[in-house]
Amino acid sequence: MAKKSTRKTTRKTTRRSSTSKNSQKEVTASRNLRSGLTMNQLVAVRNYLTERQKEADRGDFVAPEGTVQIDELTMDKTLERIDTEIRKLVFQIENSGNPSFSIPKRSASNIIYDEEQDILLLGNQQTNKALLTLTSAQDTTRVMEVIKIIHELLTKRKHMTKREVFYGNVNLFKDQKFSDACIEDVSALLHTTRNSTGIVAKARGSAVGRLRLKDGNEIIDLDRQGSGSWSITPMIDKVDVIESDAEFILVLEKDAAMMRIIEEKWWKKFPCITLTAEGVGNVATRMFLKKINSVLKLPTFCLVDADPYGHYIYSVYIRGSKRLSYESPFLATPDMHLLGVLSRDLDEYGVDYSCRIPMDKVDIKRLDDMLSEPYVRANRRWREDLELMKKMKMKAEIQALSSHGIEYLTDTYLPNKLYSGDWI
Repeated sequence: MAKKSTRKTTRKTTRRSSTSKNSQKEVTASRNLRSGLTMNQLVAVRNYLTERQKEADRGDFVAPEGTVQIDELTMDKTLERIDTEIRKLVFQIENSGNPSFSIPKRSASNIIYDEEQDILLLGNQQTNKALLTLTSAQDTTRVMEVIKIIHELLTKRKHMTKREVFYGNVNLFKDQKFSDACIEDVSALLHTTRNSTGIVAKARGSAVGRLRLKDGNEIIDLDRQGSGSWSITPMIDKVDVIESDAEFILVLEKDAAMMRIIEEKWWKKFPCITLTAEGVGNVATRMFLKKINSVLKLPTFCLVDADPYGHYIYSVYIRGSKRLSYESPFLATPDMHLLGVLSRDLDEYGVDYSCRIPMDKVDIKRLDDMLSEPYVRANRRWREDLELMKKMKMKAEIQALSSHGIEYLTDTYLPNKLYSGDWI
């Protein structure tokens, strides 16, 4: 037993020595970095801005063959669709005695990647939920409850959070995951966005920068938010863009990066609009980004951690999530570019090994999943950066850049990335 213990100790000591040696290794930036850059020097961004301003309006979304057509509706139009579905049920009750809902399937097998529009869409496969069978009676009762709530909200011109829907009938829904699923089913049933139903998600995003908005009767200036930022409202349908002299949009994964932008008042030197969802883009943040990107036609960039999850967050912004694929045309921003932090940036900007984190099995699994996605395989530069990450088996957070100094992110990293046009 003693010998076995000694051998184990020896192997562990060797691994610690290797890790210690690697973490002490200094990394020198391999890229020639410029200091004191100004907006006038960011020619790559300015050229891109000129191209975007010339783009024609995309017009209303038309679903390609084999996918579900989803429309953004007024409250009255949504009420009309509810009325149509209820009349269908009544007709079935009177004629067959076996009423059911026909709802578009939201499973992975019915998610379609549209290469032309570069977004995820919901296919036209349907699933039937019968009202009078033991196997689906509970599901359809929950769906009917959600329809009733939506009808009341729209009639009264009100909004409600998903959490409120759940607590409105805890005994029926049992768990919020069931009420959330019913909300999405009803939206798909009505072929409209969840926002058109009056049910919204909890607000979690924030924005700041060169933009003035109108929310009802209030004028909101994102350039004058003191030491904070504007909380993105979940009721984006009530918000209108008034004016902006921004030259690009920057989306951040982390609230810590947003804090650095705010403290430095970075948009004063580099005219931009900056926003964050503090993680994966929630519906309100993605809707807001979609709106300002479409209205202002600005170059749009994303800054996330150099890890598989960061790349996943970027993919949700540009292509939509599989769970809400039916809403992708109203949530996705396909022309947003991944600015960083790229895997190659770790060496090019001299991020020390002491600031890098070995990837675990969960990271490797998510990385392999990303590499298998058709939209990643079709993007050579994106695929190559993920393959480099897999080869390195290391990841790093945005905050790792602060090892060079508190202002490194805003004074060096971001200006040099934008100056060089080094984005995916």
